[in-house]
Amino acid sequence: MAEKEMSFLDHLEELRWHLVRSFASIFIVAILIFANINFVFNEILLAHLKPDFTTYQFFCKVFTSIGIDSNFCTISFKQTLQALNPTQQLMTGIWSSLILGFVVSFPYILWEFWRFVAPGLHSSEIKKSKGFIFIASLLFFLGILFSYYVILPMSVYFFYNFEISSAIENNFKLEAYISLITNTLIGVAVFFELPVIIYFLTKVGLITPEFLRKYRKHALVVVLVLSAIITPPDIASQIIVSVPIMILYEVSIYVSKFILKKEQKNVSKSPRI
Repeated sequence: MAEKEMSFLDHLEELRWHLVRSFASIFIVAILIFANINFVFNEILLAHLKPDFTTYQFFCKVFTSIGIDSNFCTISFKQTLQALNPTQQLMTGIWSSLILGFVVSFPYILWEFWRFVAPGLHSSEIKKSKGFIFIASLLFFLGILFSYYVILPMSVYFFYNFEISSAIENNFKLEAYISLITNTLIGVAVFFELPVIIYFLTKVGLITPEFLRKYRKHALVVVLVLSAIITPPDIASQIIVSVPIMILYEVSIYVSKFILKKEQKNVSKSPRI
């Protein structure tokens, strides 16, 4: 056990190498993505500008099946985006590659984080936390998929078709469009990590199930406000985004309750002096 004891500077050095490996993984993946940047942009980042995108086709079939004419069946976009300075395409490509590098590397980054904290855990805690990387990664990628196939198509459709006057033409900048895509992907993915965040806050004693139940209505208001920020300003979009987040909030209450019960059980089992 003595060999595991480390000074504060040793811990900092260990943390530094975990961070170095995490950033290295992001850069390596980003380089691979940038090497295929044309495919990534045309088939992934700009896919929502194509009328045959999966979500548009799905909505078209749903509305048609119930006898309702839908604009999703005849959807069209002006697929040209403006680059207003000589370096904008290059910088947007680099920045997008780094963000997608983070997304792809997320499970590895979590693994590095777990390797850093694992030496400070008891053997029983290490066994219980082995599923952490899988669950956190699963929630993260579910958030990515939800934002990519649900929120972003609605956002792109709304902003491209919204106008306050026919005298105004929508000519979007490349940088602004890609920021909408990447910010929404990361933002929603972080939202989906709520049960994991609540798990750790409960473990350190900052959150209880009673607290979460008491402020459930306040949480709903916050979720609606945040949903209004990351989605088009219409009720339907806000509800579609808010429902899964509130479901995750309810799941978080049960997670917090489960953790609290386990800790109280462990305390009652511990020998009294």
